[in-house]
Amino acid sequence: MSPVTVISGKGPVILGQPHSGVFVPDEIMTRLNARGRSLADTDWHVDRLYDGLLPDATIVRANFHRYVVDANRDPSGASLYPGQNTTGLAPLTDFNGEPIWDEPPTEDEVERRRMDYHAVYHLTLASEIDRVRDAHGVAVLYDCHSIRSKIPFLFDGTLPDINIGTNNSATCAKAIEEAVADACVASDFSYVVNGRFRGGWTTRHYGNPDHGVHAIQMELAQSAYLETESAPFAYSQAKAEKLRATLKEILERIEKLALDGHLNGADDD
Repeated sequence: MSPVTVISGKGPVILGQPHSGVFVPDEIMTRLNARGRSLADTDWHVDRLYDGLLPDATIVRANFHRYVVDANRDPSGASLYPGQNTTGLAPLTDFNGEPIWDEPPTEDEVERRRMDYHAVYHLTLASEIDRVRDAHGVAVLYDCHSIRSKIPFLFDGTLPDINIGTNNSATCAKAIEEAVADACVASDFSYVVNGRFRGGWTTRHYGNPDHGVHAIQMELAQSAYLETESAPFAYSQAKAEKLRATLKEILERIEKLALDGHLNGADDD
């Protein structure tokens, strides 16, 4: 299986999907323990959730699971949230802090996985960002994520339905952040801007508004669109349709800002 699927669109928005893939090579799967083989930390059904919401968007989707290597982590292994619990480039534990391997990967194995999967994903994503920016003078990377709403190892309490991350407004024009937040205000969903999830490595690495690349991470609580947040992690058509309406509004607002020229060299402070 190819590490990455690309659907090239004509519009200015790119949907990054680094964590919805479930492919694990056999030689890696056999080394996971039973807990790891459940793949519980998948961004379940994110590809389905966003399907068709913005017809001209480009999609860059990692097909490999984050337990192989995490496409949204710093390739150096540096923590995104120093001092807080998190998982690494090649996770050794799940989101509950429990071990997922019978035979953990060695440093050499992690490096091979980085080259075979992480690097391929980001070379592809960077190429699509360049293509879109060349076509429109601007590119907006919207990084699609989801996570269980209650994970005490990672955060206290219950996560809001919609979690907007711009690394404290550094990775995109203020107009984008405000447009997304305004769409959430108009919805029935709870939301936060730059709360527990401020944007992962992808958002922080590519977001450079002064050079025409805007990046925003959207972390959704899985309770907003799944039947349950445990196996089999079934998709709820009724919940999802309600959420999809809000996500469509968000994406259309972002696209309009880009197409109307409001992001081309504007100072949005």
